[in-house]
Amino acid sequence: MASNIPCRSLRALASPARSSTRIASVSTTRRSLSSTPHRREENQADQAEKPRWMYTPPGTKAPFSLHLHSKRPNYPVNEDQEVLDKFYISLLGSGGDKVLSDKLKWLAVTHKSFDQGRRGFNDRLGMLGKRIVHLQASLSLVQNPGNYKHPIPPLDRSETRQPFEHPALEGLDNLSYNSRGWVTHKRQMVQLAQDYKLLTVLRWQPKNPRDLVVSGVEIVLAHTLYAIVGAIAVERGGVEANKFVQERILAPQGLSSS
Repeated sequence: MASNIPCRSLRALASPARSSTRIASVSTTRRSLSSTPHRREENQADQAEKPRWMYTPPGTKAPFSLHLHSKRPNYPVNEDQEVLDKFYISLLGSGGDKVLSDKLKWLAVTHKSFDQGRRGFNDRLGMLGKRIVHLQASLSLVQNPGNYKHPIPPLDRSETRQPFEHPALEGLDNLSYNSRGWVTHKRQMVQLAQDYKLLTVLRWQPKNPRDLVVSGVEIVLAHTLYAIVGAIAVERGGVEANKFVQERILAPQGLSSS
């Protein structure tokens, strides 16, 4: 027997259940949306407590790694603050761990290949430090006429005129034949970096961890040594940066400032 209940009555009977379901779903959505900002604030508070150099910002991470089934071995880097402080003490002398702030101490020894550059890197510090080293090397060569002096042959062998001579101009001959380039050459800087054991605290990711020379470790070491000079200039000023260059970079090569 067919039911005599009209369709409108059936809709009216079903409407309370539908409305209650809708209200429940809306309330659940509101609860989830209200809890999301709270969790986000908690995550931001936890990240704010960590130093910038200690962790990788979550917003810079991909959901998955593109290096699937990579056979390249991991290259270990130093993450210990005490090891870094000992390095700066051996490099800068007693109290060397207090010369720079923790942020600059880590930034100066961090290459852009480390962690895809997401924790900061030392490119700008290296550029500044390189200019300071080159300037101090030029001044030291000019102020020491007896060191690295090379006679300048005349352009024309038939030239018999004697050039003007003055004690203040004697050091200019030291800048010929790329003498400054020899003092600041990559080999010299790498040798100093190895003597100071810079590789023990260097944070970088070589292309081939089994062969650091092929991966460009010499360029990275020289650049990092320049970056430490730049960090001292930024944090302590040009006077202390110049003193560090003269005592720890130029003096070991036999070039002293007068």
